[in-house]
Amino acid sequence: MHFTGKPSPEKPQETIPLAMDPLYGLYKTLTSGLFMAAFPPFWLYTRFSGRYRKGLKERLGFVPPGTVERLRGSPRIWMHAVSLGEVKAASAIYRALVPLVSECTVIISTTTEHGLELARENFQGVPVIFAPMDAFFCVRKALSTIRPDVMVFLETEIWPAWLHEAKKAGARIAMLNGRISPRSIKTYVKLRPFLREVLKKPDIFSMIREDDARRIVSMGADPDKVVVNGNAKYDLLADQVDPDAAEEMQRSLNLEVSQKIFVAGSTRGGEEELILEVYEKILKTFPDLLLFIAPRHIDRTPVIESLLRTRGHAYQLRSVIKERGDKRTASVVIMNTFGELFKLYGIGTINFCGASLVSLGGQNPLEPAAWGKAAFYGPSMEDFLDATDLLESVGGGIQVSSPADFAEKALWFLTHPEELEDRGANAGEALMQNRQSAEKHARVIVKLL
Repeated sequence: MHFTGKPSPEKPQETIPLAMDPLYGLYKTLTSGLFMAAFPPFWLYTRFSGRYRKGLKERLGFVPPGTVERLRGSPRIWMHAVSLGEVKAASAIYRALVPLVSECTVIISTTTEHGLELARENFQGVPVIFAPMDAFFCVRKALSTIRPDVMVFLETEIWPAWLHEAKKAGARIAMLNGRISPRSIKTYVKLRPFLREVLKKPDIFSMIREDDARRIVSMGADPDKVVVNGNAKYDLLADQVDPDAAEEMQRSLNLEVSQKIFVAGSTRGGEEELILEVYEKILKTFPDLLLFIAPRHIDRTPVIESLLRTRGHAYQLRSVIKERGDKRTASVVIMNTFGELFKLYGIGTINFCGASLVSLGGQNPLEPAAWGKAAFYGPSMEDFLDATDLLESVGGGIQVSSPADFAEKALWFLTHPEELEDRGANAGEALMQNRQSAEKHARVIVKLL
């Protein structure tokens, strides 16, 4: 299906009268009151500290004039991707959307600075802005400027004021690549009377798994509006694999092809100590094993440095290696840089996905799988159940219950490298066979046009 309509910028967007839901009215009053009370001291803080000044006007709903001038063409599609993970999913869906809609204008919004940087990198030539805060006057201002025909939220971002105002402005609304984790559903169900009204606003919920679909319905979504279309990130990850980038990573870190590498990716607070327990056990059998720790939040680097010093491990910082051109000589490297973990998985031997040995829902195990590598992870993978189901069905996902269990399994696979390679190959093949989810989500947008 191709849309061939011409732009009609002078046409006023239809507005839809909505009855005021009492609970939304309460939400609107509370958020407005909190905003009015908190904004003056916050503004002073930004002026004196310099922090959070970037994009402040956009967060208040003022879209830059230069951005508005770039919004040419019709239909007009606004995609909101809150942070890094959602931006990646949005990128995959956008790539699938372009061939389906011959003429359209797309604008991307995100909440975090890192998300903004990634969006500008991935969406070349597409306007990217900071998202407005979820206060009715902020989102109303932004919506009246952008005037989207379709408003897209990635991964079930539920913003009551934004949803209400978008529907009121006449936009069709889609939630794409939606997921509801077992951890979050308990809170959502408690808010069901409020959410039931909020979830009347979207025209369609395009979810990742059947379980996600059931959960969004239990929260109050209309079952007739809910479909299941898989995970758009499958498509993007497969496209991102670049053997040359992995080889460059290997060279820049002074690594031999034969060296065994333990990658601890996206680790969270309390997890690095557990990883070091595993590493120290493995070292007794494989003393040449290298450890690369990539914390989810690089501002935690000093904490990890202190931990390494306490346990007697020599280490280097990846940032210093890059900036000074130093040679990697230490057995432990803290990857305190952005955008390198995915490439690092491409050269890893034991690839661990963090936030899973602590109860934080896990990180994406499909990133190692994209490189044809098996993924190790702890018991807390609630945010990536679709991915773990896929990988475990072919043996490419290896769950560990504790540091002792992790060390035992890692040692077994290190002494049986052919089995580890076979499992990794199975993981990569399973990922390739489950592509095209991004196109399914993109077709949801097309139907709303």
